[in-house]
Amino acid sequence: MKKYASLLLLAIFLNGCDDGDLTVDQINFDSVQPTSCVPFVENSLSTDPTIIYKLKPQEAFILQLPKTNGLVNDPGIKIYDIDNSQYRVLYRSYNGTVAKDNICGTIPPSTPNVTEEWTGTAGKITIATSQVPTETDANDSFRIKAYNHVITFENITFLKPAGPQVQALFEYGTFQTSVTPADLTFQNTDTGEAFICPDKTKIYNYSPSMIVTVENLSADLIINQATAPGQPRTADIGATTNKVVYRNFQSGTGSITDAYPFCAAQAPALPAVNETWIGTTDPTDTKATIEVTTEEVAGTFLHTVVLKNVLLTKGNSSFRLGNIFTLGKITTK
Repeated sequence: MKKYASLLLLAIFLNGCDDGDLTVDQINFDSVQPTSCVPFVENSLSTDPTIIYKLKPQEAFILQLPKTNGLVNDPGIKIYDIDNSQYRVLYRSYNGTVAKDNICGTIPPSTPNVTEEWTGTAGKITIATSQVPTETDANDSFRIKAYNHVITFENITFLKPAGPQVQALFEYGTFQTSVTPADLTFQNTDTGEAFICPDKTKIYNYSPSMIVTVENLSADLIINQATAPGQPRTADIGATTNKVVYRNFQSGTGSITDAYPFCAAQAPALPAVNETWIGTTDPTDTKATIEVTTEEVAGTFLHTVVLKNVLLTKGNSSFRLGNIFTLGKITTK
C-alpha cells in the first residue's frame, strides 16, 4: 500500500512542476502550394504589396512582400528582415472554413472569425530564385517561361497569445511566377526585311513590342560586294563591337512603328523600355557570331544577316536565340 501511495505522490509532484517553458506549437503546411492574391508582374505600375498565402480548411499562413525589393525574377538569393511592416509573416486559425477572400478581399467576409494569430516579429526571409526554361527546340533555342522562388524563414520569432516562439528554419515552399516567353518574331515576316542606319553602324529589326539591334557594326560586314557561295562575311559578337541588344517595351506605353527613331543617339521616353537583354557567347557553347551573305541583282545588293549561337542575358537570366537566328535582309545600292 505504501508503494502505491508513493507512486501517486510522485505523479502529483511531476504534474504540478512548472519550469516556465512555453509550449512549442507546430505549423504544418508542407503539402500546401503557395499562391498569390493576384498574378505577380515584376514591372507592373502597381505599388500594391505582394501577398503570398497558403490555406488549409481552417488555417492560413500569409507572407507579405513590398512590390520592389521583394520577389525578383532573376536567379540568385535575396534576404530580407521580417519587420511586421513591409515584410510580414502571419499565421491565423479560424472558427470556420477560410477562403481566398478572407486573405485578399478589399472588405474581408465577416466569417469565419480569427481565433488565434501568430505574428512574425523578427528573423530573415530568404528567397532563392531560379529560372524555368522552355523545352529546347531543334534549333537549340529556348526561352524563359517562369521563375521558381524557394522561400524559407530563418530564426523567425512568432509572437503568439501564449508568448514568443523562435524557429531556426521554416521552409515556406516554392512560389512560381509565370512570364511570357520572349517572342522575337519580326513584323515583316512576309518580306524578311531588316534595316540599316544611314551611318551603317547599326542594323535592326522590330515588331510592335520589341527591337533587336546589332550596334557598333563592323564596317566590313555590310558592303556592296557579293560574297562567294558558302563564304559569308563573319565577325564575333562582342560587348562593344557587333553588340546584340534585345529590348521589349511596357504594355500600354505605345507601340514600335517605322516612325520610331531607331538610329537616334537617345531613345524616346515612350514607348517605355521594359527589359534590355545583351547578346553574348554561352561559355559552354560555340562562339556567338554574325554572318552576312550578300547577293547582287541589277546593281542592288541584298544582305542576309544571321546571328549564330547567341545567348541573350539580363542580370543572371539568359535564353538562347538558337544555332541560327535570321535578323533579316538588308537592301543597299
